[in-house]
Amino acid sequence: MLVHLPSIDLSSRTLRFLTGQLTARRQEIGTRWRRLPAARQALLALAHLRCGDTYAQLAAGFAIGIATVFRYIREAVDLLAVLAPSLAEAMETIRAKAYVILDGTLLPTDRIAADTPYYSGKHKRHGMNVQVLTDPFGRLLRVSPALPGSTHDLTAARQHGIIEALAAAGLKCWADKVYQGVGGPVRVPFRGRRLKRWKRRHNTTHAKIRCIGEQAMATLKGWRLLRKLRCSTNRITDIVKAVLVLHHVSA
Repeated sequence: MLVHLPSIDLSSRTLRFLTGQLTARRQEIGTRWRRLPAARQALLALAHLRCGDTYAQLAAGFAIGIATVFRYIREAVDLLAVLAPSLAEAMETIRAKAYVILDGTLLPTDRIAADTPYYSGKHKRHGMNVQVLTDPFGRLLRVSPALPGSTHDLTAARQHGIIEALAAAGLKCWADKVYQGVGGPVRVPFRGRRLKRWKRRHNTTHAKIRCIGEQAMATLKGWRLLRKLRCSTNRITDIVKAVLVLHHVSA
């Protein structure tokens, strides 16, 4: 078999950070021997998260078993997930911003084609809904836990407590028309075809501000595993949290 490991477009700082976390974990549980050293395990996990390499590809590339690949990746994801900021911690960071941009996206998955709750009528495919908060420069601040793809963006934002947290912090938020009617700190464009001129100008300005949030979406989907998830839906929230932590480390 010919094996080729693709390059990973992340900084060496990211690899050192994850290696440090894994080394500390091994010392904590008293690990004596592993098939791979901590640095190689970190590289394996990054290849999976960033490049979307499958367990079979990684097993061949690192000369270990598929079950070992599964355990190594799960351990790395679990370690990273607990470091992800909570909503309250994210709000402390957001307070220093002039405003934030809220948007939802679907993380496609191929494991649940028969399950209606995971089908998004908006995107015409199965997946998981996550809510993304972005700063005025398009930098990714927080990604919510994942909900079934059929969940409406407004429902998801309310369920996660994002709207209440923004209101309590007195923060301004720009969002698209699917959040219509939420009120409070969330500003949405006017709906309708025959709008007055001042409303059309408002919508144009609103769109220019909100489009910056698309940079964060592109950043998130830059982690190619999130373009088509093949794992259990119960694991997707931890994977998203792990990606967010690594993104902040590499930024």
